[in-house]
Amino acid sequence: MTRIASRVSQLNGEGALAVYSRAKELERQGRSIIHLELGEPDFHPAAPVVDALRNAVAAGRDRYCSTRGVPALREAIAEYLKRTRSVDAAAEQVLLAPGCKMALSLAMMALIEPGDEVLYPDPGFPIYPSFTRGLGATAVPFGLEEKNKFQPDVEEIARKVTPRTSAIIFNSPNNPTGTVFSQAALVKLAALAARHNLWMISDEVYARILFSGEYKSIWSLPGMAERTVIIDGFSKSFAMTGWRLGYAVAPVEVIDAMDLLVLNTFTCAAEFTQVAAIEALRDSTNAVEAMVAEYRQRRDQFVAGLNKIHGFRCQAPDGAFYAWVNIENTGLSAEEVQKLLLEEAGVAGIAGAAFGPGGKKYLRFSLVSARNLLEEALERIQRVSVHWRAAVLR
Repeated sequence: MTRIASRVSQLNGEGALAVYSRAKELERQGRSIIHLELGEPDFHPAAPVVDALRNAVAAGRDRYCSTRGVPALREAIAEYLKRTRSVDAAAEQVLLAPGCKMALSLAMMALIEPGDEVLYPDPGFPIYPSFTRGLGATAVPFGLEEKNKFQPDVEEIARKVTPRTSAIIFNSPNNPTGTVFSQAALVKLAALAARHNLWMISDEVYARILFSGEYKSIWSLPGMAERTVIIDGFSKSFAMTGWRLGYAVAPVEVIDAMDLLVLNTFTCAAEFTQVAAIEALRDSTNAVEAMVAEYRQRRDQFVAGLNKIHGFRCQAPDGAFYAWVNIENTGLSAEEVQKLLLEEAGVAGIAGAAFGPGGKKYLRFSLVSARNLLEEALERIQRVSVHWRAAVLR
């Protein structure tokens, strides 16, 4: 008899991938599908980054390398974080991994014990509670509610802290709401973490995709560098999703623990992608700024269009590249709207429950298609909205 470890039963998948699979099936049947389900940029890395990768492979940079990452890249990341978000960290506090999920998993394995309680945002990235449960800990949600503009209610979080709470996980800008946590919220979270001796795992993978102001990392607040782990990478800000390169920034003792986990798992991230990532951080062609400017235009266009559709309500996101749409006034469930849009309109979005119970009245669309496709998506959604308009009138 095949025996599977019980921890696997505690894990869950990602709703986006299930929708994507159905969308691809419809495409194979000849249907036209506009893909707004996956959080994958439609941009590609800048030409100098691709050239750097090619040159690195040609130069033989395809060998084993340091388990913690190429020293030059670790130094470049430390400089980049100081330049772009006032994070004062040293190269020895940086560790590379094949993707942000792996960096996050290593950090969680290093810090979370079986029986611990871990606070995480609802709605939020589904891997947070999934991997927490896989580690034998209890995932405890805190709400991000529309009435609060999806900002965290720190008083609610404080009420949920117990003697078994070991960490708070959050990401800002948030996936799926696009909310950037306010400075006031970060200060209160920092005080809470200090009062209860909690780790703060700050997922900052969307930090560069910001539509106004400057990014504030909780790491930079007084006393937080010693209890914060930053998770970031190259997938979103540099459109390098398939390159699988992420990193963690943490106190040296945490990096030491994560390094031991690397040695026991994947050994090292690919050297040639790390060499190319140094060029990405230089951003000599200002590719990041141009990409964010395009996302801003897409946001303005798509959110305005969504708010004209009967039954839809959408707050403009402050960052990331998602539209988080309240559909409760359609009179249908989010799952019903998702199915109608995909099967009849050929528009792939995700019912919000994929991001936690707090998302049950919402849909998430990714702004990862060109503006002409977003305009067509709006027209298609408007056409099928007759279904719920008729239902409401009845």
